This record gives sequence, structure tokens and C-alpha cells, in this order.
Amino acid sequence: MNWRGVAFSAGLGAREIRELDLPRPSPVPPIQTAPEGGHEHPDGSTPRPSGPGPEHAQPRARRRLGARWFGLRALPLCLVLAVAALLRFDALAAVGLNSDEAVYTGSSEALAGNHALIGMFPVFRAHPILVQFLVGEALRISDTDWAARAVAAGFGVAAVALTYLLGARLYGATAGLAAAAILAVMPYHVMVSRQVLLDGPMTTFAVLGLYCVVRAADSDPRRWIAAAGAMLGMAALAKETAVVLLVGVYAFGAMGAAGRLRLRHHALGLGVFVVVFATYPIALRLAAASGTGQDFLLWQLLRRANHPLWFYFTDLPRVIGPAVLLMAAAGLVWLWPQRSWRERLLVTWVAVPLAFFTIWPVKGFQYLLPATPALAVLAGRPIAALWTKALKARGGLRSRSGLAFTSGAIACGIAATVSLAVPTWQRITPSGSTAFLAGTGGLPGGRATGQWIGANTPIGARLLAAGPSIANVLEFYGHHQVSALSVSTDPRNRNPVYQPVANPDRAVRSGDYQYLVWDSFTAGRSPYYAAEIKKLIDKYHGVAVYTATVPVSGKSGPGAVPVIIVYEVHP
Repeated sequence: MNWRGVAFSAGLGAREIRELDLPRPSPVPPIQTAPEGGHEHPDGSTPRPSGPGPEHAQPRARRRLGARWFGLRALPLCLVLAVAALLRFDALAAVGLNSDEAVYTGSSEALAGNHALIGMFPVFRAHPILVQFLVGEALRISDTDWAARAVAAGFGVAAVALTYLLGARLYGATAGLAAAAILAVMPYHVMVSRQVLLDGPMTTFAVLGLYCVVRAADSDPRRWIAAAGAMLGMAALAKETAVVLLVGVYAFGAMGAAGRLRLRHHALGLGVFVVVFATYPIALRLAAASGTGQDFLLWQLLRRANHPLWFYFTDLPRVIGPAVLLMAAAGLVWLWPQRSWRERLLVTWVAVPLAFFTIWPVKGFQYLLPATPALAVLAGRPIAALWTKALKARGGLRSRSGLAFTSGAIACGIAATVSLAVPTWQRITPSGSTAFLAGTGGLPGGRATGQWIGANTPIGARLLAAGPSIANVLEFYGHHQVSALSVSTDPRNRNPVYQPVANPDRAVRSGDYQYLVWDSFTAGRSPYYAAEIKKLIDKYHGVAVYTATVPVSGKSGPGAVPVIIVYEVHP
């Protein structure tokens, strides 16, 4: 019987067949026939051998291998994806949108035909509109925060599945499963993929592009490098910062020993990337909005740094997971004799964006999300190596050395996942924290305040808030224009889409603004402007007409802390 054919028909590759450590089938005994001229049966028929024939052995072997493959590979992967979905969809809309989410969802609403938001959230604002288009289609079905965030969450679960394929292709199914499990519970990836941000979908397209690069390096370079260029082009259409990943791919090729890839293959991939990404500037030109993208790029180049130089080294390790970083580094050191172009590709994929965004003055919390699948694969590699050593030990898993390696692999896997799952669950559970960092979560109190404004303030009423973050959220939910006190009058120091208030005192005194808004988030980041809005409130006899609070627990028991207060002023 063709045993290898049966194994492959059950969905197993050569590496997986070796890992299963299946016994070879015993040969089928030859059929005995009666000698010529002799008949054992009186009717003259040739006797048949007892037992099932070879035509029945292959289906049974296929079913046995299929069941074993499902138990060892498919079922664990399904459980990992179920956990990934739970962490990304559970209580998805418990807290309202934050500032960036409000901007992207507002643009999506405009694309979906919501005329009330078109003036406040233009379609072409700062980034390509692929994600906004997809979110807009979801909002046509259900115009809710949940529907908008579900698009990003779905991309997050897809990234976990693609990370399995990436790890399995590089180091075998065990490494792929470990990498998928790590990414499924990683706080960094879970937090960002629960929000209407561009970085989650960009990461999904990016990891698919990385998988195509791997296939190009070890199998068919021409076809797969073209696919990689297309996927990285889609990633750049999700968010233009994905261009940095393209630099990483070419840096990998320049280092030499890049599998089957040659310079002509890189040129082909670059050509496909340019063709795919060119749809964005063409759309800008057709919409007569080319100046928008140029103004935003100029502002990003000239704006002041929003975080310290070492922001990513001090803030990200605890949300990526110290155990993940330690296992990835330990695997590189321990398995150094087995190094190849695979490790060079993964390390370059992580190092290039890390170096770029460390030097770049603008440091968004979520900017390094595309590096997480590669980190997960590097962390899953030593787990797979321990499991392979257990299988290859004399006596297999039942031997003393086999049990030692098995225990090590299981301990590493449990330590990594538990160290990630616990903080992830704590971070996605709504809390009373008044701290806020863009990209880390929703904005408590913002949705309720905006809805109150929309229902209780006159049509045409204008509001003045301390900062643009809370202004975006209140505009989205309240459908009223909200200006921000902290927007600079110098075009070089402000987002091109924000309009400054040149003389706030005169504007309030002349009745241009009827409501002033104080919020704890701006107060925590910009105490000066929070104090300025308080001065205007006191000077013009502000009366608190609405207060949003969050529950907190203190020494004296449960209580509530105000996070947003709306004042009606009387000049």
C-alpha cells in the first residue's frame, strides 16, 4: 500500500508524519492461488484469502490518520482560534470609541452615506481608506460601535490563523500552533485589534505578505514574491506606514542567503506593490484631495516628538510579554547552530520598524503591531524544538529524556500563555481608570456625554473643549461641532484638519460657544489647557449641566470619579 500517499491524502506533510511517529504498516500477504489444473472447491472457483483485502486497508488508514491529525493539529488550532475570538469580541462595545476610533468610524459613516458627519469627518483625512471602506460596509448592516469594532476584531482573529500558517511553514506545525497561541492572548495584539484602528487590519495583510515571502524563499519565487508585493500593497492601503515593512524585506534580501530570492524577484515584488498602492494617490487626485495627503505628511515630518526616544523599549515589553521576548531571544541563542535565512527574515521584520519608529518623532502605541506575529513565531520555535527532541529521544515520549523534553515544552507553553492571558483579560475588562494613552482602549464617558449633547443641546450649538481627543469623540456621538483649545495657531504644530481658536476669550464672550467641556484625559496630559478651560468656565459663570463619571474603589468603599463635565456658559 502507498502509505505516504495515504498520509498526504489525510492532510499531513513529511514533517508532520515524522512528528506523529506512526508505525509502518505491515506488508499485505500475497494472495495464494491454487496450482494450475487444481481446484480446492468443487465448483472450480479460485479460493479467496481470509480477512479484508488491500482495497479496504487504504480507507481505514486514511480515516485513522485523519482522526489523529484532527486530534493533534486541527482541534488545538480550533481551540486557539476560539480563545482569540473570545478575547477580541467579548464586551466589544462596553466602552465608547476613543479619539482615533471616532475619526476613522466617522469617515466610515461618511462613506456609508451619513450626511450628518461628512462635514466633521471628511472621507479623505490623513490615511488611505481601505479599512474605512470595509467598516462603512459593516455600518450599512448595523450602525453600531460593535459592528465597527467587529471588523477590526475579525482581522485580529485572521492574523492568529495566518501566524499559525507562517510558523508551520517555517518550523513545523508545533511551532505554528505555539505561535498562534501566543498571539491569540498577547495583550498588545488583543488591545489594538479590539479597536477601530488601521494597524490591526494592516498587520493581518502584513503577516500574509510575510508568509508569501517565506514561500517565495523556499519554493516558487516568481509567483509568491508577486503575491507578497500585492499583500504588502494592501497593508499600505490599510495604513501607509506599512511601507517600512517593504524596507525590511529588501534589507533581508541585501543580507544574502535569502533562499531562492534574487534581485529580479525583489524588483517584481516592488512593481506589484507600486501598482496596488497607486490606487490611493489616484483616488486622491480624482477626488481633488491631493493637498490633504501632502499637508498631513508635512505635518508629520515637522511636528514635535510626542513621546521620549525610548518609548517602545519602556512601554511595550509589558504588553508584548516579557516571557515572549525572553523565549524569542533564548531560542535564537540556543538554536544558533541551526540558523538559516528564516531567522534572518524574522529578525529583520522586527528590527527595521523598531529602529525606524524609535528615530521617528511620532510614536504611536500601536505602530509596532506588525512585528508581533514574527515575535510569536520566534517564541514558538524553542517550544517546537523541545517537542521534536522529545519525539527523537530513544524510547520516544515514554523515555526519561523524552519526558524531560516534553515537560520543558509544555512548561514553556503554559508559562508564556498564562503570563499573557491574565493581563490581557484585565486590560479588556472595563475599569475605572482615568488614565489614557492613544491606542490602548476606549474613552470612558465619551459616548454617554456625546449622546447627551445630541439629545439636549439646540441645533447649531457649538462647544469648546480643552483638547482635540475629547472633541473628536463628542463630535462623533453628539453631531455638534466641537473645537479644541489646545490646537496651535501655528500650522507647523497642528494637525492640518484641526482648526485653531485664535482668541478663546473673545469667542466665548461674543457667544460663539455656548458650552465648555472639561475632561480628565486632557487634564492628565495637558494640565495647562485644562487650567485654561477652567478659567473660562469661572469667568463666564459656567454651570455644570452634565457630568460623566466612572466607578472606582477606594479605601472608603466604591465611589465615582467625574471624567467629563459639560458647562453652559453665560457671558
